[in-house]
Amino acid sequence: MNLRGVRVDVHGTVQGVGFRPYVYRLANLHGLRGDVRNVDGRVLIRAAGPAERITSFLHRLAIDAPPAAHVAGLSAVDVPAEDVPDGGFHIRGSATDGSGAAGSREMPADLATCPACLAELFDPADRRYRYPFINCTDCGPRATIVDDLPYDRERTTMARFGLCGDCAAEYRDPADRRFHAEPVACPRCGPQLWWRGPSTTAGGDALACAVAAIAHGGLVAVKGIGGYQLVCDAADDAAVARVRAVKHRPTKPLAVMVADLTAAATVAHVSPAGEAALTSTARPIVLLPRNGSGGFADGVCAGLPEVGLFLPYSPLHHLLLHALRRPLVVTSGNRSGEPIAVDDEVALTTLGPLVDGVLGHDRPIRSRYDDSVARVVAGRAVLIRRARGYAPAPLPLPVAAPEPILAVGAQLKHTTTVAVARQAVIGPHTGDLADEATHDAFTDTVDRLCRWRAVIPRVVAHDLHPGYLSTRYGMDRFAAPHRIAVQHHHAHVAAVAAEHGLSAPFLGVAYDGLGLGDDGTLWGGEILHASYTGYRRLARFARAPLPGGAAAVRRPARMALAYLYAAEDLGVPRPDPARAGDLPARLGAREAAIVRRMIDRGVNSPLASSCGRLFDAVAALLGLCDETTYEGEAAVRLEAAAGADSEVPALPWRVVRRDGLAVYDPAPTLRAIVERDRPAGWMAAAFHTTLAEVTCALVADAAERTGVRAVCLGGGVFVNRRLTTDLRDRLGRMRFDVYTGEQVPVGDGGISYGQAAIAAATLAEE
Repeated sequence: MNLRGVRVDVHGTVQGVGFRPYVYRLANLHGLRGDVRNVDGRVLIRAAGPAERITSFLHRLAIDAPPAAHVAGLSAVDVPAEDVPDGGFHIRGSATDGSGAAGSREMPADLATCPACLAELFDPADRRYRYPFINCTDCGPRATIVDDLPYDRERTTMARFGLCGDCAAEYRDPADRRFHAEPVACPRCGPQLWWRGPSTTAGGDALACAVAAIAHGGLVAVKGIGGYQLVCDAADDAAVARVRAVKHRPTKPLAVMVADLTAAATVAHVSPAGEAALTSTARPIVLLPRNGSGGFADGVCAGLPEVGLFLPYSPLHHLLLHALRRPLVVTSGNRSGEPIAVDDEVALTTLGPLVDGVLGHDRPIRSRYDDSVARVVAGRAVLIRRARGYAPAPLPLPVAAPEPILAVGAQLKHTTTVAVARQAVIGPHTGDLADEATHDAFTDTVDRLCRWRAVIPRVVAHDLHPGYLSTRYGMDRFAAPHRIAVQHHHAHVAAVAAEHGLSAPFLGVAYDGLGLGDDGTLWGGEILHASYTGYRRLARFARAPLPGGAAAVRRPARMALAYLYAAEDLGVPRPDPARAGDLPARLGAREAAIVRRMIDRGVNSPLASSCGRLFDAVAALLGLCDETTYEGEAAVRLEAAAGADSEVPALPWRVVRRDGLAVYDPAPTLRAIVERDRPAGWMAAAFHTTLAEVTCALVADAAERTGVRAVCLGGGVFVNRRLTTDLRDRLGRMRFDVYTGEQVPVGDGGISYGQAAIAAATLAEE
């Protein structure tokens, strides 16, 4: 018999996803001998047997891997068959041999409860019946409970829970689906619930107390997978209003958890792409159009036509929904702008006085992971927030990083990325770096990502803006030769290009709120001719002042007056402010006068070529939003007013040439808006059409000048479904190849990934 021996190294997401049991079963199916083990961040296999069986084994090794596994690389080297251990095929304990490349270790993301565990959860005959911590190799917590890699129980927060005899037998049985499922436990040996409220109790009684509190209109803090959550009856107006008061969140929509797809379809239109996202193992919140049938309090959506729905992803969620049989508001356990609470004592101290009870448990959370958020845009589910279920899964880099890179992102919707070789790992959504708590969450994420990847970054990539806390962190921790400053909008479009593996130069359409440009002004409506190592600005929006700086971002009415009083003079008279209706009165006579003086004197009124700020101005001119309570609210309300399906013609617009750049002059557009004789919704839709036409003209001009046909749409404006869908359709008909973020958020949550891609390419050229 022709025997063959092989040593196989498997890289990727292959720990904590049932890969070793899969190898064991596959090897036995082929009648091979040998062993498999975790070594550093990879899986090492030794196998021997008939040559044709080894060939079949290697062929199937990657293509039939478990659903949660991702084989990024597989190398097989022939070895003498006699060097492979005899006596069948075995699973060995994890080891560290020092041969793994730095940064090769991959951390699996958390996985939603699988169908098999869900069936057991509600099976009275099963020993884990109604056990809130049921899991197996196909589901359960991963990144949120891990201290370090290799991913073994002793390096997780489950180390404190000794296995009972039954669980130990499952854990050690390669034929069992709980073989080396590190969080495996049961009611006898695993974590337990506890309740702190008017009474104190534990176990099943704790769950019953939480259910009773919610059923009677109460608000409960629940310890979830990646942090505490606030939970209440989504149909109870008073409870919903209370959530808003507790979170200081007066108008931003709240997420609603429903039991299943049938329940989702009763309140929203669920497209095939939306269904796929809802039911994925990541279980993100998915923004879906409401179907008008109600089902929850009006205050949940704050008057918007979409609702953020998600399905239960932990056994505890399933138990709550099963007991209450109603949709639940499930939102992060924090006040607006603060990081989600993960520590029990912090939750009891900060959330306890604000709620009717705290439902916690004794399994610690090591890493803070908020819920991910997705939206279906142009027929694709795209991530708006990349967190639980997606992070920290790695993404490819188009150019390998010669040395480890830390990319520290921007200021809002913050994320951090660690890049090593051909991979980049985006950490979970942190939030807005506005205070000490979020800054601490940011630094904690940096430490964990570096420890998990077993790297010490040699280079930091940061934004140009010196005032960002992330920039300050990078400049404080790294010496000048090891810092790479990346322009904000270059990072936006590079993130899109990198996700899609583009190599040639591309055209970048960067539309967002604000980012510091290389000329010292604020940008946000830009067309770039870019590669990963540089860019050239080809077009922009006309500039307007921001009276009061950050105050103008919070007050769209200020931006409206700024455009009417002092938008860049490009040869066409600005609209008459007297035609702005009651806008000055809505802003207040005193504030309107202060704004006018600030603009006239150039006091604290920086200039910005921002698409996002133009959205703000139009929303205010149409009476849709004078003051925002969350970032991007004016644009959200403008899109909502425009509707999804109606087709309306564009408003007047013009493009002029200034200093070698094509410049969109919004004066004719704004004049049509202030002189409108149409309803606000029609004008909002027409404004969207106008921006699509303007963008196509700017892109066509850029393509004629460069010969480039690949277009990357980056920046938070492209969360807008109507604009993005229209623009993709129009540019597609013009024979452009159009790309936008899908796994990487197009907004500031993707900035760190773009910074990493740019820094890697820059270092590779040196």
